[in-house]
Amino acid sequence: MFEVRLAPMCGITDHIYRTICYEQGCDLAYTEMISAMGYLCAPEQRATKELMIRGKREPKLILQLFGRDPDTVAEAAKRISAFGIYDGIDLNMGCPAKKIAPSGEGCGLMRTPEKASEMMRKTVAASNVPVTVKMRLGYDKYHINAIELARMAEDNGIASVTVHGRTREQQYSGEADWNMIAEIKKAVKIPVYGNGDIFTAEEAIRFQQKSETDGVMIGRGAMGNPWIFREIKAMMNGVTVGPVTADERYHMILRHYQTMLAFKPERIAVNEMRKHIGWYIKGLNGAATFRAKINHAEKPEEAFDLIRSFFEKAEGSSDERRRAHEQNN
Repeated sequence: MFEVRLAPMCGITDHIYRTICYEQGCDLAYTEMISAMGYLCAPEQRATKELMIRGKREPKLILQLFGRDPDTVAEAAKRISAFGIYDGIDLNMGCPAKKIAPSGEGCGLMRTPEKASEMMRKTVAASNVPVTVKMRLGYDKYHINAIELARMAEDNGIASVTVHGRTREQQYSGEADWNMIAEIKKAVKIPVYGNGDIFTAEEAIRFQQKSETDGVMIGRGAMGNPWIFREIKAMMNGVTVGPVTADERYHMILRHYQTMLAFKPERIAVNEMRKHIGWYIKGLNGAATFRAKINHAEKPEEAFDLIRSFFEKAEGSSDERRRAHEQNN
């Protein structure tokens, strides 16, 4: 049985959404990436503390760090692992963002494999929990060095590696190279997890079988679709599950929204839920028009009315949805 993991995604995979994904069958999730330097300089900063929250209903959690200085990252890992809250520390060597990679952080570390190796070695020595690495195939098509880094990871005591099947240069264009991920899996003995272009349960099973990885990591395919974990687990066990119903989407949106309001200031919750709602309703009739309306809703009450109206018009009325709306007001 292979593992199905949720990728860390900035502004998306907070403890609220991770909990939802765990309930649907996710095996392991990660915090959004946290700056090692930022943590050491201001550990009490509100934004950092929020990123570090482990939800009460999260069975496992890996904290992901990024940085470019091995000593800084190792020190941050030492202090954070000492809390006894997290099940591991993940080193981000795959982020392609313009504010991260060009400065030598994230995927930028793949341009300096010696420094990446030093960071792995020092972090493993400093941490009292397992250390993992997430990387890409390389910085660009001329410097594909994921096999080299995976071997370094193994030599330095890294517990497992996750590989996104693209280079930093590609960002998210083109297709993820699962043939290359398979080569990386063959090159090392530590567990390897594949990531990239998994949007359905069928793709998860097919890519895993093709690469023979120890599991898969779902990123964009889980945006607005936490049910993908349920579907993958069902397919792994030879069970057929029906499509996600309108009522399931409706109740998940309400539940997600209410939990956001319980943990975050109203203005932030309203703004963050706009994107989540857009993903939840993707592909439904009238979604584009509805998104335009929900993006202008400034109060939760207004948003709840729009959500109820959308689902009634798009999928037909439902007594269950009506009762849920009444309980919400």
